[in-house]
Amino acid sequence: MLNMGTIIGERYEVVGCIGSGGMADVYKAKDHKLNRFVAMKVLKPEFSADTNFIRKFQREAQAAAGLAHPNVVNVFDVGEDKGVNYIVMELVEGITLKDYILKKGKLTVKEATSIAIQVSMGLEAAHNRNIVHRDIKPQNIIISTDGKVKVTDFGIARVASSNTISTNAMGSVHYSSPEQVRGGYSDFKSDIYSLGITMYEMVTGRVPFDGDTTVAIAIKHLQDEMVPPSQYVAELPHSLEEIILKCTQKSPDRRYSTLAELINDLKHSLIDPNGNFVNLTPLSNHAQTIMITPDEMKEIQNSAYVQPSVFHDDEDEDEDNDEIFEKPSKKRHRKHEEDEEDDEDEDDDDEHGGINTKLEKAMTIGGLIIGGIIICILIYMIASAAGLIKGGSKKPNKPNIEQTQEKEEEKLEVPDIVGKSKDDAVKELNEKGLGLKKGGEEASDTVPEGMIARQDPKAGTKVEKNAKITYYISTGKAQEKEDVTIPTGLVGKSLSEVQAELQQLGLSKVKIEKTKNEDVAVGKVISLNPKEGSSVSKDTEVTITVSIGSGDEMVSVPNVRGVKAAEAQATLEKQGLIVTVEENYDEKAGVAEGEVYAQTPKAGNRVEPGTSVTIKVLNKKANSGGNGETQNGESVKDGQWATPEEVNIEKPSNYQGGQVRLRLVQNGDGNQSSGGKVILSDKVIQFSEKGSYNVGRIVGKEGVSNGTLYFDEMQADGNYKVLYQYQLEFEEE
Repeated sequence: MLNMGTIIGERYEVVGCIGSGGMADVYKAKDHKLNRFVAMKVLKPEFSADTNFIRKFQREAQAAAGLAHPNVVNVFDVGEDKGVNYIVMELVEGITLKDYILKKGKLTVKEATSIAIQVSMGLEAAHNRNIVHRDIKPQNIIISTDGKVKVTDFGIARVASSNTISTNAMGSVHYSSPEQVRGGYSDFKSDIYSLGITMYEMVTGRVPFDGDTTVAIAIKHLQDEMVPPSQYVAELPHSLEEIILKCTQKSPDRRYSTLAELINDLKHSLIDPNGNFVNLTPLSNHAQTIMITPDEMKEIQNSAYVQPSVFHDDEDEDEDNDEIFEKPSKKRHRKHEEDEEDDEDEDDDDEHGGINTKLEKAMTIGGLIIGGIIICILIYMIASAAGLIKGGSKKPNKPNIEQTQEKEEEKLEVPDIVGKSKDDAVKELNEKGLGLKKGGEEASDTVPEGMIARQDPKAGTKVEKNAKITYYISTGKAQEKEDVTIPTGLVGKSLSEVQAELQQLGLSKVKIEKTKNEDVAVGKVISLNPKEGSSVSKDTEVTITVSIGSGDEMVSVPNVRGVKAAEAQATLEKQGLIVTVEENYDEKAGVAEGEVYAQTPKAGNRVEPGTSVTIKVLNKKANSGGNGETQNGESVKDGQWATPEEVNIEKPSNYQGGQVRLRLVQNGDGNQSSGGKVILSDKVIQFSEKGSYNVGRIVGKEGVSNGTLYFDEMQADGNYKVLYQYQLEFEEE
């Protein structure tokens, strides 16, 4: 433990201890350079000599350092000072979601949905940077005193391109996905499953799967069906239950494809709580139960014995949400004692006749009795057929034709709703006592886009009253797919070169997988799938496998700020790093055009070869339009009235990251909610690190010297809401 008043990194003064986990201690510290309080996570001394622990500790920082989102705990700094490895993070005053659930028992639907949306937005930011959290649970979600929800502890996160997840990188078993507990591949959809379990706990106050041991809980995730949350909370809206059930499907293919889809459905559920808009794949297309083989069962049990950090119970988790580790020797000793007790119990069963022996006797006797009954029935049937046994004078039963006809008349005939709008179909079906259920979307050459392309069952079919008719919305005519050929000679080139060539061919869907390979230089392409020379459509996803070298050494990220883009890229690649270039405009960049003004991870950080480094290159035309042009494509000409300088707007505090519309209102040609001249529409704005966005110069009305710029954000219902307004001044050119 560090003493109070200790100075770390010549700027962070330890003020107090927040908490302690198995791997690190967390302190409240004062940043004297920026005069603010921060949270500082310090690796425990016993792990400082272990390079694996240090690498994992640094990976936590690298995973989170590139994330800048209101719903993610920001990482400010990472370093090492006299043998002390530390990470400096945003200090969030608040309570964990786990404590909040325990305090309230269960959350209201509105609370749970709001929290789920904010967590989803934070995770979406991570997924967009190719990072999977892999340990989403209420303990790793913090609700600040101002109501903001933040995701923390990326301690076991890895880039999503990793092929497997090892057992010692698994989070709490109560929230782990089936593919995680099996020790198999896990990706973005594993986070969606864990978030679904968290939502389940928020609305019910309990986890869906529990047991005496971590192995028992893991097996339930694999094989047991989840009890619907509505059985515990009768008033739970239908749409929210459907969302939770879709998130927690055992097969990843049946879950949400992206968090954007989940966010849309969560927002929709607030407007239409009992709607049927959640699109669940029919179970008939997938196995209902995932069976595990004896070898897999043995592997799960062995992993719980050998790896002490595979699972941990909620009671053992610390307030600082750090990862829990226990010394292997103590864990094995305790496990050994448990195994001895189990052996003694088995011996007792054998000495006293055993439960299994009694069960076998009972099953044997029962089998003989059932066999005798079956033989007697067969003898009776044979004798009856031969006429040896005469029955009564009753005539054989004949079906009642009148009753059958009455039943058929009670059924309703399904009307034809193909080609109609959803609203018209609902009205027509409701009049006949039938319901409607969305099945999905599909292309149609005959039905216009937005209308119903297909229905199931078909028109004219007889169905029971209150039956639901499944409909499919037309997406218009199917576009003809143009095939292209993946060129040869890509293997061995750099990743950036291969990506550029594929984009020129129109192959924009690219997935990057990194793998260790001592024979291929870092950043060079090892293989492509589909292979070189393959003929594919333009919407085909191409997987590029790139080398990260041996991956056993650490390199320091060079400082390339102020360096030309090409030179910076060459410098970084020489260190074995994979470079991504982003061209942006920032008025406070402080560098010449074409030079690097920001980089992630920061210079000086020690990372593994093959780590992705993003450099931002100044491009004045990227945001402002350049050459006097405004964002909406207008040019400022002589005699026009425009803003004297380019307009930089500050980010509204209540902006949630949705699509934005900017409106200029002058001389009463509009009001706060509508009207005016649209400067920018239906665009998600990327604010700078300091929270500003350059709109460019704005042209106004002739002779009008002032106006108001309204900042509108699109809501879940598709309508815009005013978040902020800026006062502008205009002058004649």
